[in-house]
Amino acid sequence: MGIGQKLTKPFYDLFVLIWDTNIAVVNLILPQLEPGHVVPADAPGHGGKWPEYVPPRDGDSRSACPMLNALANHGVLPHDGKNITFRELNTVVRQSFNFAPSFCFFVPKFAADFLGRSYWSDKFDLADLSKHNAIEHDASLTRHDVAQAPDQGVPDQELVDELLNRATGKASDGTPLLTKRDLSLQLSKRRVEAKQSNSAYTESLFHNMFGSANSSTMLTIFGGRVNDLRPMLSEERFSGDWEPRVLSRFGLTMAAFNFTVLPVERGVDTKALEVQG
Repeated sequence: MGIGQKLTKPFYDLFVLIWDTNIAVVNLILPQLEPGHVVPADAPGHGGKWPEYVPPRDGDSRSACPMLNALANHGVLPHDGKNITFRELNTVVRQSFNFAPSFCFFVPKFAADFLGRSYWSDKFDLADLSKHNAIEHDASLTRHDVAQAPDQGVPDQELVDELLNRATGKASDGTPLLTKRDLSLQLSKRRVEAKQSNSAYTESLFHNMFGSANSSTMLTIFGGRVNDLRPMLSEERFSGDWEPRVLSRFGLTMAAFNFTVLPVERGVDTKALEVQG
């Protein structure tokens, strides 16, 4: 991050905080979106109708984030995952997943900053977002650590199955749901395992919170539904007729998101597992 970016960052952060809080309040007042109309009518995925899924080809760029990879696999982002503008990412993520505008500005802006690029004018490849200890971090729920698995664009099926098989909740139709407790337990297990197996393992409060935030999208955007999460995490594709589970008029704010993220992180208990081990 350049000197100019460092000087302006506090102002951007304050602006986003105020913006996000205002959106959260408005979401409490206005009626929710109707199911089937969460993705805008002029955007890919409206009514659950996503463009055709095409697995990544040799030379395509993919990240450590299954949701972004799915957007590329369906051609909502460029299929090769290259030369994407940060502003394009903002728009596509907002329309596809119903994150609030404040959220969709903050995360791409954060990504641009840690890559040393301009949010307003520069481009990136999806693989760039896997820069270690920025958004990508050790003890992921769907990838082994970069020291053991350098290609973070590919999910680890064993880890995905282990996560989804942990689901203890049930939807109204009887299908399995991941819960906050399930995520906390799996995050605890992954942090202990990664620390034991990876001599280069690093951990900080920031990375732990980011890990819980990444995981919590499974509970918010996907409603914890294992039947939707399995194709997303395994093949990085949308299940048939899928749409975001967040129905807030202006999308999921960071303020609302924290009501899921903080309990998930508070539920992580690595010490108990270390004692058992």
